[in-house]
Amino acid sequence: MSASQYRGQLERKRKQRVGAEKKAGEYRGKESKKRADAATARASAAKTKSDSTSRSKLREAERRDFEAAVAGKEAGRWQTKAAGYSKEEAALAGKLARAEASETNAAQQRRQREQQQADRRAQAQQAALEQRITQSETTVTSAVRELREPKPEKLRVLILGASSEGDLRVGREQKRIRAAVESALHRDLIELDVRPAATTADLLDGITKFRPHVVHFSGHSNETLIVFEDEKDEQHDGVIVSAEAFAAAIRATDDPPLLVVLNSCHSASQIDDLVDHVVPFAIGMADEIDDSDAINYAAQFYASVANGQSINSAHLAGQAALQLAGLDGADLPTLAWAEDVDPTAAVLVRPAP
Repeated sequence: MSASQYRGQLERKRKQRVGAEKKAGEYRGKESKKRADAATARASAAKTKSDSTSRSKLREAERRDFEAAVAGKEAGRWQTKAAGYSKEEAALAGKLARAEASETNAAQQRRQREQQQADRRAQAQQAALEQRITQSETTVTSAVRELREPKPEKLRVLILGASSEGDLRVGREQKRIRAAVESALHRDLIELDVRPAATTADLLDGITKFRPHVVHFSGHSNETLIVFEDEKDEQHDGVIVSAEAFAAAIRATDDPPLLVVLNSCHSASQIDDLVDHVVPFAIGMADEIDDSDAINYAAQFYASVANGQSINSAHLAGQAALQLAGLDGADLPTLAWAEDVDPTAAVLVRPAP
């Protein structure tokens, strides 16, 4: 992931830690107050000459002690969470530092490559000029047949949805994507193969038969695995597929996809390997993402693609849609690409001239 993405994660983790520490402090204050109230009640019980008043004060003291114990337990729980967030914050800070160093090094290498390319172009232009100057005056005439421009190919999008336990609204997401495409400018240039309750067989069949340019998965995942469904009618635990096995399936075709979209939690950890070895572009989620955030991002992303926007612009439009809707997950969708491609120039839907 990029340094900016790590900064976003680090800021969210810092807010979580500060919030947890604040909660812990509030409960510690509540615990102290309840302890003091209990002590006051016991002192009153000791001073009074009325047995009934004494018993009442002692019962009040016991209630305050119990409330103090509950508050203390909550304070401890929040303090533990704060410590966990602090540890994750430190880990993210380390990753950020490494990402910044890597990006600095990559920028230097990129500048060197650009200079080398400019030098080679200048040398080639000079050689071509010299060749034209020394070329003989003999004119050779040849007839070249002018071919027609090929008809643009439809963009094929394989949409796989899996929620074996029925806790995700993958059907709603697929409906929103279809509606977004059908209302777009170039809707006739996109073909969707929508597979709800997707199994691993659907993945392989879709890759080899449909030959998609885009593979979209919505469901459950984490940093190292993806969960597909099994061939069962009732709710079940699902079929766990490793990130390596998923990548192997994507790669098992003579026409590999251009883009993989993993619209599932923590999937951004998988996309770097995908763009290094399998596809030019990949999108994943940097953390847990709510259903509504995932659905809104996907709908706007494919609407922008179908309107002829680049992959990068479609990604930015999807993030903007979440911000405009007041949702919290705008910085979670993460776009990665191979070193030899440019997401700002990659337009997946381009009508014929």
